[in-house]
Amino acid sequence: MNQTTDLHKQLIEACKQNDAKAQMKLYDVYCKAMCIVAHRYVKDSYVAEDIMQDSFIKAFQNINSFKGEVSFGAWIKRIVINNSLDWLKKQKLELVSINEEVYQKTEEDHDWSIAHQIRAESIVNTINSLKEKYRLVLSLYLLEGYDHQEIAQVLGITEVTSRTNLMRGKKQLQELLKEQQYVEGY
Repeated sequence: MNQTTDLHKQLIEACKQNDAKAQMKLYDVYCKAMCIVAHRYVKDSYVAEDIMQDSFIKAFQNINSFKGEVSFGAWIKRIVINNSLDWLKKQKLELVSINEEVYQKTEEDHDWSIAHQIRAESIVNTINSLKEKYRLVLSLYLLEGYDHQEIAQVLGITEVTSRTNLMRGKKQLQELLKEQQYVEGY
């Protein structure tokens, strides 16, 4: 194992003993990245910061349930995503369900190529400009690696709606990137 992994394991064990200094060190390592994750879901940077801090509080309160099966970063990221989605649900986010025939028509995916000069940050910024229902599904699917069943469960929508919002979101993303001259043709 490398030194970073060993240090993280030591910090986690100290956190399990309620060591405030160890908690602060873990917080310092992950806080910026987790704030970025929260900001992908909630557009307000102050709300994202609150969600990130609440997530760390929740993580440290439940640190004894951390078994080390995944990295601490992956574990806290899952907490941040869930807290972000919970916050959105509290804001009465409405995701409209659609019928099967609309889904079948949107399932077609066009081939498109991305210009080589585009940066990942530009794509993420463009995703963040989409309607919330598309942005959430695209972020969960493309950036976080959730499948449609997981997305449907966390957002309280059907898998069909998840797939449709993904396809519509991809299409809108493609159009926006095309306008920005990042996408070449269809």
